Amino acid sequence: MANNGTFLGYRRENGRVGVRNHVAILPVDDISNASCEAVANNIKGTMALPHAYGRLQFGADLDLHFRTMIGTGANPNVAACIVIGIEPGWTQKIADGIAETGKPVAAFSIEQNGDLKTIMDASRRAKDFVHWASELQREECKMSELWVSTKCGESDTTTGLGSCPTVGNMYDKLVPEGIYGCFGETSEITGAEHICKARAADEDTAERWYAMWKAYQDDVIFAHQTDDLSDSQPTKGNIEGGLTTIEEKALGNLEKIGRDCRYIDILDPAEAPKKGPGLYFMDTSSAAAECVTLMAAAGYVVHTFPTGQGNVIGNPIVPVVKISANPRTLRTMSEHIDVDVTGILTREMTIDQAGDALIDMVRRTANGRATAAEALGHREFVMTKLYRSA
Repeated sequence: MANNGTFLGYRRENGRVGVRNHVAILPVDDISNASCEAVANNIKGTMALPHAYGRLQFGADLDLHFRTMIGTGANPNVAACIVIGIEPGWTQKIADGIAETGKPVAAFSIEQNGDLKTIMDASRRAKDFVHWASELQREECKMSELWVSTKCGESDTTTGLGSCPTVGNMYDKLVPEGIYGCFGETSEITGAEHICKARAADEDTAERWYAMWKAYQDDVIFAHQTDDLSDSQPTKGNIEGGLTTIEEKALGNLEKIGRDCRYIDILDPAEAPKKGPGLYFMDTSSAAAECVTLMAAAGYVVHTFPTGQGNVIGNPIVPVVKISANPRTLRTMSEHIDVDVTGILTREMTIDQAGDALIDMVRRTANGRATAAEALGHREFVMTKLYRSA
């Protein structure tokens, strides 16, 4: 039985701990989606992860594709994985990368086999994986073994005042205990970049972070903008919620890292952390589904998501815990919210109490409680693409 310092998780072959026990059917490319979905339809207890990319990508864009695919299959919330691609080369490369974790994985290619044979062979193996995974048992694990990421969405004035500081309080309490944390949303730091730079653990990390942020501004935002941040930051929902500038949004966003945490390294999109326990910054888009997909591919197993106006995002393999301090959102969209911290605004709850409530919900989620997004069937899996294909 888990206590306040532990949770019940699935110990994987490489020592990592997952909080879910999925058998994933992973398409290498867009034209393999139909086969993967057919296998998932045949074998209950499996989950297909269709997406739009994987053909004629090259260079850094292809590297990111492989990193995301391998990282998704390697995530500790995945017990076993079927990989299906149009041709064997890339398919086997992804399967081999996942296999390095020690978990069961099988690769199938459609060329010279066709959909029907591929679906039949993959379905038989998937069924074996489901039998095997269904007998795995949860065991008591330390809270320090959790990897918890965060991203906010549909932000408003209540986000910076309530739900983001709640996540920050959680990190201030759990990062010193040894968890891995992660935040990102590179463009959304604009206007508070000097504050974020100052929160690095050392000068080298601060300079590398600033160079990464500046490159995103120069090579992506300013290179392609049609208006302020291409008329997308702040979003229409942000403006509806009272955030009129990206600077206001950025200051609220940074509340997610609390008062004491210092990030110890910066990560490329979907890159797994390598410096040990601590808080990391990942270079990501601010688009919710893309960001959560990248952090899941980096190995994070629970995602905390502050929202003001009510973002409904979920993820296929990682439970997304929603936190809101907006009373209207709790009245109109309560089915999407896991942690109600509206009491912060009415002064019936302190940020410290809200942080404790979130930690309790993270523990309950790790123990197996379905999040609102899981119960409502939100499985948004969105790959990040860097540039046009060949």
